[in-house]
Amino acid sequence: MTIISELLLAASSAALAAQAAPAPAQQDQPPAVAEPAQAAPVADAAAQANEGDDIIVTGTRSAGRSRLDSVAPVDVLSGASLQRQGTTELASALAAIAPSIDFPRPSATDGTDAIRPATLRGLSPDQTLVLINGIRAHASSLVNTNGSVGRGSAAVDLNTVPTVALDRIEVLRDGASAQYGSDAIAGVINLRLREARSGGGGSVTYGFYDTQVDTANNRREVKGEHAVTATAWQGIGFGDDGFITVSGEYTKRQPTNRADIDTRVSPRRVTGRYGDPEVEQYTGFVNAGTSLTDSLKLYAFGGYQDRDSRSAAFPRLTSAATTLAGYSNQGGFAFLPIINTKSRDINSAVGLRGTVSDFDIDLSLSYGRNKIDYRTLNSANYAYGSTTPRNFYDGATIYDQYVAGLDVTRKFDVFQSLNVAFGIEGRREGYKITPGEQASYGYPATGTVTGAAANATPGAQGFGGFSPLNRTERSRRNGSAYLDLEAQVTDQFLVGLAGRFEDYSDFGSTATGKASARYDITPWFALRGTASTGFRAPSLQQQYFTQIASVVTNGVPVLTGTYPSTSPVGTALGGLPLEPEKSTNFSAGTVIRAGGFDLTIDAYRIHIRNQIGLSENITTSSSPSPAVNAEIARLLAATNTGAAAARFFINGLASTTKGIDAVAHYRLATDTVGAFDLTLAGNVNKVDVTRVPTSTATLNPAPTLFARSRILTLEQGTPGEKVTGQIDWSLDRLGALARVTYYGDVNQPGTLVSGDVHTGKHAITDFELRYATPKGAQIGLGVSNLFDVYPDRTIAANNSTGVLGFPSYSPFGFNGRYLYARAGLNW
Repeated sequence: MTIISELLLAASSAALAAQAAPAPAQQDQPPAVAEPAQAAPVADAAAQANEGDDIIVTGTRSAGRSRLDSVAPVDVLSGASLQRQGTTELASALAAIAPSIDFPRPSATDGTDAIRPATLRGLSPDQTLVLINGIRAHASSLVNTNGSVGRGSAAVDLNTVPTVALDRIEVLRDGASAQYGSDAIAGVINLRLREARSGGGGSVTYGFYDTQVDTANNRREVKGEHAVTATAWQGIGFGDDGFITVSGEYTKRQPTNRADIDTRVSPRRVTGRYGDPEVEQYTGFVNAGTSLTDSLKLYAFGGYQDRDSRSAAFPRLTSAATTLAGYSNQGGFAFLPIINTKSRDINSAVGLRGTVSDFDIDLSLSYGRNKIDYRTLNSANYAYGSTTPRNFYDGATIYDQYVAGLDVTRKFDVFQSLNVAFGIEGRREGYKITPGEQASYGYPATGTVTGAAANATPGAQGFGGFSPLNRTERSRRNGSAYLDLEAQVTDQFLVGLAGRFEDYSDFGSTATGKASARYDITPWFALRGTASTGFRAPSLQQQYFTQIASVVTNGVPVLTGTYPSTSPVGTALGGLPLEPEKSTNFSAGTVIRAGGFDLTIDAYRIHIRNQIGLSENITTSSSPSPAVNAEIARLLAATNTGAAAARFFINGLASTTKGIDAVAHYRLATDTVGAFDLTLAGNVNKVDVTRVPTSTATLNPAPTLFARSRILTLEQGTPGEKVTGQIDWSLDRLGALARVTYYGDVNQPGTLVSGDVHTGKHAITDFELRYATPKGAQIGLGVSNLFDVYPDRTIAANNSTGVLGFPSYSPFGFNGRYLYARAGLNW
């Protein structure tokens, strides 16, 4: 049986089981060419005077609904606004203009340095659903296992889609599992690709840092750390309405380093590398569509990215093992391991859309795949002694996803109008771990090792490879069916109901629902609200990821095993089969508009239960009972991996998130001094962890599964307040943009209060001047972080290795002032 037939069979089975069940889905029918966007300033404010009337396809299946007429808050962010920044990373650009999105830049966290997750409303990165042209995007094969925001998640990598390929982004800030399925607990980010039959453009952006680095033990000036990005796009028309839009991007970025002085070596100097990784990246996207008949259209898109990233592990000091491995003593410093991740990512979809017997139908098939190859460079396997290689191939992780879906909509003359949408979807997911070379994880295959190497822990220092014991190949299937009703009862009253039924081959079935309403009291003032249930299925990565790797604990690398919760070690320590997370979402808000002014204010409450988390690193000293610690030692010894600690995923966390989003726009066009687009947007967010699992283990007393640092990361790891004010001015071919973003304090917690590292409260100022013509030269000069603001530095007492100069939880990074120039041509 083929993958396609299996997916459609699974979806059909779910439909029969649900009969008229609950609701997820794809998208409504998007306009042939998406309009320019909003929710962030755009080039010509006068041209955007009616921006508030942008038609949306996210959060509703009723054609023609605008952003300000929706029952839930939707931001519409233009491709132009994303590109008018110093950064060329999509996630970073999105976080700069969307106050409810956070994108920290972790460092010294292995693969997470290269594939960094974004969060919405302070929730886990995998609790936000990402769509591309309304079709579910695939997650990365990477699991965030170390000390970063989003620890334990396997999320979509937003940076696999270049901004040049986008027309706009729609961000639904509301629970939407009943409409779109698993993951949409915090909301939905819908990436809308550019559609063009003609025209094109190209640009080159070059930037560098000019900053004063002031760490606890060092003050230095940095000028350099260059980055260059080249982009191009071209629209090609054929037939009466056919189009092919081709987009490409190339990025080469030098690493940044904001490490402090290492006081353990002589002379005292910077031995670590802490900041953005070195990156070389190629990305290409194609988006196409054409009419087949008067009532049927064919559409397709495809994208490929090749990203090579190199970040640093913690420095290794001189020891008997490093000397035997051939590294010289450099005043106590031996070597700095480099972690090299090579990510290859595919996005693709094909579909038919049209009208059949008065029903609008959308039939689609998509495939996505992410493969990450891991290498450790400039390192050593101490168990090999003097014969150790310096560079190691560590193996690979692979995730792929097929999705087949059918969406049907029709409008009926009931009340003023009744829009009925229903559909089915089938999904197949696969996850695979392939082992690395023997030297990356184990002992020499032949020969005898003596001296310091005889008792050494095997594996490449910095990032140990996957062994044959970690080899994994798993898959699952999911079928779902939904029903979505939206009724315009009167001119003033809009009501929506949605429901979805899902069946998974690994954990069973679940159902979700949503009710929404809107009442327009006057043409300029409306009230709206939603109530829904949601869920997130445990990912295959969370269920089956396994690895033995060095985890730095209190400055000391500890070989730690990550085990599936149902493995012998996981079960003995308290693991059970993972179950879906469940949520209950409520929101209430208002919409105010008058002329060129509009204001939306929305309050929300999200309660999540049975949340999945990655446990503490359980060691032979985790329990107050010597007998229990002895049993843990026996379990670890039985793995024959040399691991001194173990961890696994477990359900049982519960949290409540409360907050308010407010977005205000004012657009003013004048005859003499140009046009102005002003935006003021803010988010206030508070997360409370209300339940923490103690143990399901047979060990008594059981080790602590979630310590203080894990709980506070969930509660205080993202800013509680974020406010962005922006002015975009244009006059003929000239323009300027000024933006100030205020970030509340973020806590990067330690084991004890004394180990907490706070970012402090800071405001970041960005500024750009530009010259642009509809066809012709495009020039931009700008500065990100104009006043060279850093998060509060890490005090020396919390930075024993000298590496962690600033908290990596910082929502605006820790690189300082960045100058850039952009030159291009439109045709």
